[in-house]
Amino acid sequence: QVQLVESGGDLAQPGGSLRLSCQASGFTFDDSYMTWGRQAPGEELEWVSVISPDGAQVDYADSVKGRFTISRDNVKNMLYLQMDSLKLDDTAVYYCLRGYKKSFAYMGQGTRVTVSL
Repeated sequence: QVQLVESGGDLAQPGGSLRLSCQASGFTFDDSYMTWGRQAPGEELEWVSVISPDGAQVDYADSVKGRFTISRDNVKNMLYLQMDSLKLDDTAVYYCLRGYKKSFAYMGQGTRVTVSL
């Protein structure tokens, strides 16, 4: 069965960095668009970044452009999100999604990122 397991969420200060990871299994990872999404308290799930199956094409939401970097390792079936220059508004549960932006079929259990002074 499809499994997406996120890790790396933590407490960070504004301006700090975190790296999220997602271990994928149960499907053909290198044939799949993968997306990082996040859901802040009281808000809807929003897409943050998406990467093409071969990793050649990436896209970012305006709110994270220039600060976050998505990448993947198709040998290890891993998806990553490097988050730099963190802001208070980045506080959310971050999800690994199999699919393109909001058109996804599967999501993981999430990893919590808290940005606080």
